[in-house]
Amino acid sequence: MTTAPWRDPALTAAARVDDLLGRMTLEEKTAQLYGVWVGAATDGEGVAPHQHDMTADYDFDELITRGLGQLTRSFGTAPVEPALGARALAGAQRRIVAAGRFGIPAVAHEECLAGVTAWRATAYPVPLAWGAAFDPPLVEEVGRAIGRDLRAMGVHQGLAPVLDVVRDPRWGRVEETIGEDPYLVGTVGTAYVRGLESAGVVATLKHFAGYASSAGARNLAPVRAGTREFADVTLPPFEMALREGGARSVMAAYTERDGVPASADPELLTGLLREEWGFTGTVVADYFGIGFLQTLHRVAGTPVEAARLALDAGIDVELPTVKYYGEALAGAVRAGEVPAELVDRAARRVLLQKCELGLLDEDWQPHVPESVDLDPPGNRVLARRLAEESVVLLDNPDGLLPLSPDARVAVIGPRAADALAMLGCYSFPSHVLPHHPGVETGIDIPTLLESLRAELPDAKVTFTEGCGVSDPDPSGFTEAITRASEADVCVAVLGDRAGLFGRGTSGEGCDVADLSLPGVQGALLDALVATGVPVVLVLLTGRPYALGRWHGRLGAAVQAFFPGEEGGPAVAGVLSGRVNPSGRLPVSVPHVPGGQPWTYLQPPLGLAGQVSSLDPTPLYPFGHGRSYTEFSWESFTGPDAEIGTDGSYDVSVTVRNTGDRAGAEVVQLYLHDPVAEVTRPDVRLIGYQRLELAAAEAARVTFRFHADLSAFTDRSGRRVVEPGDLELRLGASSADVRATARLRLTGPVRETGAGRRLRCEAEVSRD
Repeated sequence: MTTAPWRDPALTAAARVDDLLGRMTLEEKTAQLYGVWVGAATDGEGVAPHQHDMTADYDFDELITRGLGQLTRSFGTAPVEPALGARALAGAQRRIVAAGRFGIPAVAHEECLAGVTAWRATAYPVPLAWGAAFDPPLVEEVGRAIGRDLRAMGVHQGLAPVLDVVRDPRWGRVEETIGEDPYLVGTVGTAYVRGLESAGVVATLKHFAGYASSAGARNLAPVRAGTREFADVTLPPFEMALREGGARSVMAAYTERDGVPASADPELLTGLLREEWGFTGTVVADYFGIGFLQTLHRVAGTPVEAARLALDAGIDVELPTVKYYGEALAGAVRAGEVPAELVDRAARRVLLQKCELGLLDEDWQPHVPESVDLDPPGNRVLARRLAEESVVLLDNPDGLLPLSPDARVAVIGPRAADALAMLGCYSFPSHVLPHHPGVETGIDIPTLLESLRAELPDAKVTFTEGCGVSDPDPSGFTEAITRASEADVCVAVLGDRAGLFGRGTSGEGCDVADLSLPGVQGALLDALVATGVPVVLVLLTGRPYALGRWHGRLGAAVQAFFPGEEGGPAVAGVLSGRVNPSGRLPVSVPHVPGGQPWTYLQPPLGLAGQVSSLDPTPLYPFGHGRSYTEFSWESFTGPDAEIGTDGSYDVSVTVRNTGDRAGAEVVQLYLHDPVAEVTRPDVRLIGYQRLELAAAEAARVTFRFHADLSAFTDRSGRRVVEPGDLELRLGASSADVRATARLRLTGPVRETGAGRRLRCEAEVSRD
């Protein structure tokens, strides 16, 4: 029997796919360009708005006779035992292979924002907590673990990470982002991509591009970012994750910029992504994004026009299900309404990726595990480490923390005794289980109250909620005040409830008008502070909230961004002192609720000044975080120097732990450009290094700055390095500068190319 060339692993992938495409009918090619939402419910409330409007009716058995591109969310739509789900997915793949003329399986994809979105899977801290940890190697380990779990279930593609840079923290999806700085987002997001891809899973970068810059912080609102903001803030994390992380897929954003939807923008999805950056993977639609060109953006009058616009722009795969890239598209090609070359281009990219995944190999068989444990001890260890590193001690002015082991502690607040207080909106329990009342969460999620009692067995711990998360009822205040008054210290546990499309206070579609604590939680905190009992504020949230109202009135303040299933023990460990806090803010914490939208990346006119009565200066700046030990910064080396516009320069500092216990400091390197052709942020992060130091231990960190890191987009749209003065500022936060090096760049204006340096490497040496 002669093996067809497309089945021959000795040939190049390109040769195999060219042979296969030459054998396929038009309908077989278009079948590779869409998915089927195998887990979507056909009745009841959907996971997302427009789900039922945008889901086509089809006969699965008839559909797969032409082949199938993708299987959508086999695990993330309803609670199913992982092993049973894996066997069901394998069975679906066998049906697809048997039905099609070429026997090509589908790519199975799943959400994996903070762990696999599947029942009984580990719920890791949300990406905003990854940013707070400032620890890319640990995030890479988490990505690798998630990738292994996906592969064990038969899943090939993960829809993560989110590389949107926060521009307005009122936006509901802040919890899904890594922070408000493109360098932090890029380095941490790239680490996650490396981990996921190292496990053989296709990482999908989202949302490309500009989604987080929506006007008024409204989900899926128009984006009014200018050319330079788009180029210098929005795009760099995606470029880094593609070039350094090796991501093999990109998801087009729902939004539009300057009147052009991303899903219909060939300059973005083809010109920039493929021609300039050299991307060779697949571009997938965000769910129903192709249809939205017709129904929401109204740049297409018919389904065929929407399909043509998306294909021409560069979207290869329609997700989550077939409606626009199916039979209607094939008919439009035959009628001459859509060029056949666009279908061939997209099908070739899809099949090349399937070839990389081994799905064109003759001996391919679906993976059928005997058992699947998606929350093994190793996962929980990683979840605990990341949770512990991400907790930020905002303030501890009088050393109230750690708590005394035998104290009388009143724990009060709506987030203290609710396990879901630890989870973001894309965790399975928050994302899916609300549609399945009565089903257990499937994983052990200790509450903060349970964890604190375990941490402090000799303490007398009492509890009352005081109020709900978002309801306006203050009737519980009386009991809360009584409990606080009887205690030595009050731990107020406040924050968000993750949800979707208005069903929570944080999450997709849960945007807010200002940054006041939800509901009457602020009034509850006022009442607790008024008792005179020292109050430790613990926030379990998906975004920062304005805390200036209580500044100077709290005994301590702790911030945790949805820290995952091990978040209860992690936060309790910080309160007890078992864990020395080391998290740093990936987003600024404002003074007042209306002091936004604001991030630290402000040019001079964005800073406080005499021309406005509004002061946007944050209460706690980007990069801020305290510890239970002290660090001294010594032996700074960074003499004034001149380098060329293509030169490099080293700046070093020694950090010593001068306290009596181990701790971690995060050394941050910021760039200040005093004069430039266009306005620049006053400071921006260009490097950082997390240092774990034992008591009395010192380490020296050297940053290798290259002039490329000062590049910006000039008036003509070029990315250039400009001669002139620069300052490199070493700091413990964006506002806490410890040392400054002054540089002069000399020589001509230099345009940077595709090979420009994207990161500032750091070298650590120890005594």
